[in-house]
Amino acid sequence: MPIWLEVAIRSVSILIGLFVITRILGKKQLSKLSFFEYIVGITVGDIAGTMSTDLDINLQEGITSILIWSLFPVLISYISLHNKKFRDFVEGNSTVFIKNGKVLEENLKREKYTIDELMEQLRKKDVFRVADVEFAVLEPNGDLNVLLKREKQPLVVGDVFPNPPSEKEPQTVVMDGKILDEPLATVGLSRGWLKTELDKQGVTVENVFLAQVDSYGQLTVDLYDDKLNVQQPQEKQLLLAAMKKVQADFELFALETQSEEAKQMYEKNAKKLNDLIQKVTPLLKH
Repeated sequence: MPIWLEVAIRSVSILIGLFVITRILGKKQLSKLSFFEYIVGITVGDIAGTMSTDLDINLQEGITSILIWSLFPVLISYISLHNKKFRDFVEGNSTVFIKNGKVLEENLKREKYTIDELMEQLRKKDVFRVADVEFAVLEPNGDLNVLLKREKQPLVVGDVFPNPPSEKEPQTVVMDGKILDEPLATVGLSRGWLKTELDKQGVTVENVFLAQVDSYGQLTVDLYDDKLNVQQPQEKQLLLAAMKKVQADFELFALETQSEEAKQMYEKNAKKLNDLIQKVTPLLKH
């Protein structure tokens, strides 16, 4: 057998074997590696590369070595899952770097972290003042997580509305010019509704590269031809305008009626509707 062919066969075989091993190890090892998993990854890669090109190495012995090295993370993960002390020993503990706006210098020294490196990590989190930080901790995987002080945290919907409506996952209903029936059914819509909405925007299914429906039932589309302008959906704005019209009608009825009881009813409902409009305007305005 030619040498190049043997190298090719060995390389493909090892690649398939590493793929299977990676699938067995799970997704955790693909995201953030612990110190031990980092060492195992380097060693297994080195063994696999050497086996691919060094024909003097027995393939069976090399595979055995890879399997032994690869099974160690599985064993370590199993023990760590059931024993916290062992998990702390293998994976390490988090280290607090900043508490209540104060840098803990001793912890920085222990982790061999300079103040320049700390400031760099803070800037990556869009934080430029240490005094704005309530809590910053270095995780075992090397990530720095930052909690800003309450007054420095960005405003969210929950700060304005105590019980905001739940946000559902947008469903992709058209992809590559093809209608996807399962996502449509998930949001309780039909092909007829989809085609009607596309007609409102002046496009056909064949011209749509991607179309999604959000949790409010609004359809957004991306066309193959980016030069074409698509009419923006107006349902939210129309609903807001209709609510304002009804509120104005209540106020008008209150002025025109001669009955004191009816007048109070119209004024009360006008006030309720006005309060509701104030709450939903940020959601319906755009």
